Amino acid sequence: MPFLSRARRSSFSSGQRPAQLMLGSWLALAGFAAAAQQPTSIPEPLSAATAPARPTDFLSPAFHKQRRELLRAQLPPHGVGVVFAAPVRNRANDVNYVYHQNPDFYYLTGYEEPDAVLLLFKEPRTVGGQLGVTEALFTQPRDPAREQWTGRRLGAAGAKGQGLQFAADNKTFVTAGISWADFDKILFTELPADARDDPQAPADLASLIATFRKQIGLPADYNPNRTIADRILRRFSNSNSAEAKAYLTKLVQERPAMATEPSIQAYLAATTDAARQRAINPNAGSRYDGASLNEHLDELRAVKTAEELALLRRAVRISAQGQREVMKLLRPDMGEMEVQGLHEYVYRRYGSEFQGYPSIVGGGANGCILHYETNDRQRLDNDLVLMDCGAEYHGYSADVTRTAPPSGTFSSTQCQIYELVLAAQEAGFAACRPGVSFDAPNQATQEVVANGLLKLGIIKKKEEFRKYYPHGASHYLGLDVHDRGSYGALRAGNVITVEPGIYIPAGSPCDPKWWNIGVRIEDDVLITATGYENLSAEAPRTVADIEKLMAEPSALEAWKLPALK
Repeated sequence: MPFLSRARRSSFSSGQRPAQLMLGSWLALAGFAAAAQQPTSIPEPLSAATAPARPTDFLSPAFHKQRRELLRAQLPPHGVGVVFAAPVRNRANDVNYVYHQNPDFYYLTGYEEPDAVLLLFKEPRTVGGQLGVTEALFTQPRDPAREQWTGRRLGAAGAKGQGLQFAADNKTFVTAGISWADFDKILFTELPADARDDPQAPADLASLIATFRKQIGLPADYNPNRTIADRILRRFSNSNSAEAKAYLTKLVQERPAMATEPSIQAYLAATTDAARQRAINPNAGSRYDGASLNEHLDELRAVKTAEELALLRRAVRISAQGQREVMKLLRPDMGEMEVQGLHEYVYRRYGSEFQGYPSIVGGGANGCILHYETNDRQRLDNDLVLMDCGAEYHGYSADVTRTAPPSGTFSSTQCQIYELVLAAQEAGFAACRPGVSFDAPNQATQEVVANGLLKLGIIKKKEEFRKYYPHGASHYLGLDVHDRGSYGALRAGNVITVEPGIYIPAGSPCDPKWWNIGVRIEDDVLITATGYENLSAEAPRTVADIEKLMAEPSALEAWKLPALK
């Protein structure tokens, strides 16, 4: 999945329980409402002990505990770190999207429910009357009536049983007695701006955030863009100023609200290194730090542990098998949506809970749209089909792209573009080793693509390659498909993508024989102590290997559905 910006994209968090039921919903669920008013009708709490067995290979409580301790060690003296759960997000009326936890929150706690907040204290504190607390989690309470409708909840006792030192119901956050005035630094990740206030839940996420803002005295005009701006500027502080200015100029075009952010304005206006450094750290001395905690999480999450790699390997292998099976089944009379469904069916058969991101299946002209997600072309015919699909396994996302001819054979022009992208990817692989800059694989792919397009006559000047290769070659991979990372030198334990591409839409200033050819080849790469390992190598990449595999029968070949009349 091409990475269009170095600014971390917000997570695709969503919701599992109604946040504010509408009138029609109340009418439909009148039985639930009545039961909630009658104590004798409330069922016994659902017991985790009697729940059907879940997979046993989730991250362990010890993993999350270690991550919290490592992050706490990075806090400044007399500091506190605060991370909120993801908001519930509504799809329509009383239907919410399936809930997806804030990856940072999950990384630190393993807790998968909404309406929660985690606090990490540099020095032991008194919380809720308990002495010596270094970590505190406030969770949504048990609610038998709601659990009968929307599923089991851990509650505070269940969360504490997962290794949390202190856990309490979220409604006690406001009265927990946390002495915020004692902290020299209050560090927090981005405060969710789209948390909806649910009158049925007085301690929902919106209320938790409001309580936090009030108790720490956060100014009413606090601009959340400051957090994003700080992170971007600090990241680019290791780059040359011309590169940073070019990126920031593009950023303010894409996000107009950034244009009024003082630190961005100051950096763009700066003419000396000293002035640029002042812009990078405009909040020096402030108690409120919306950037440092993000930086520490960038560093932590960039290097995967053995536990994380086991889950990532599983997600990647599932995705590679999806590519293999779909290549065997691919035909010109198929539509994009059918191809998408086949990938995702394979994922489920192997135990993947979700896709890591909306599947991209683009045939011909649609393959030239980088994040194409409509997937409704009815016939692929003989155009190349670009399949950028990734399974998510226990929260960790793969990101694998293959481009194949539905006919089973590449045409001459398709083959020339494909071979050029493949050569670029090989150059990118060769640049993957610890100690090199994060951008080294990208630069290697750009050089090959630029020279190749020039040789084919598609461009007249080398610098014109950006018209047909507009994205970067790599991003980190993990709990987010565009995962956290420092974007400094590559280190052993980093997992990144290497994904060059060439996209030539109709009307491009080149020979029409190249029009509507879109090719991307993307693999998931683990940086090792001596080089790299291609985790997605099971999905064929060369023209010969793809054509050979497409001639093989698929295990799904005999699966025929009756026609709908």
